[in-house]
Amino acid sequence: MPALVIDGHPDARSLTAALAQRYAEGHGDARVLALRDLDFDPHLRFGYRERMTLEPDLADAKRALSEAHTVVVTTPLWWGSVPAVLKGFFDRALLPQQEYRYTKLGLPQGLLPARRGRLLLLADTPWYAAPVTGIPAQTHVARNTMRLCGIRSVRTHRMLGVKDANEAKVTRWLERAELLGARDARRSAH
Repeated sequence: MPALVIDGHPDARSLTAALAQRYAEGHGDARVLALRDLDFDPHLRFGYRERMTLEPDLADAKRALSEAHTVVVTTPLWWGSVPAVLKGFFDRALLPQQEYRYTKLGLPQGLLPARRGRLLLLADTPWYAAPVTGIPAQTHVARNTMRLCGIRSVRTHRMLGVKDANEAKVTRWLERAELLGARDARRSAH
């Protein structure tokens, strides 16, 4: 499977979900993993002191991650972070010694095979406020999660001002997601 698209929005009717679908359509050979449809406990009940048994949906998601050449995360920005279901997925699916580990020098070493990734981040924050408020979820997902797990090249695409976006702007975002999918498919073919 060349691409895995992780849809981190709890609502299937969301723009986030539509972007994930359009990226997958453009790619032609991508799987959309809608976290809202998975049956798993998003709480890391024991921290890393004790491992929880993986539910079948989570085991399947981990297999998909281990087979993907490209990983795409689509998510809204809520309270400076990502929705609880996406954070819970990261906590439960990305485990030490499986998706990442630390070297003897304490440096992270990613273990996922995917080397390319994308983050499609949506926020109601208008573009002009982003330098002031920052986009902490971008750092959290792109650098501290995807790169830590071995996805070296993560490109972030921010769709800001979502709540005030007109139909033409939304259409442009959807078309852009499809174009990015098609571009990544061509890149994977080489």
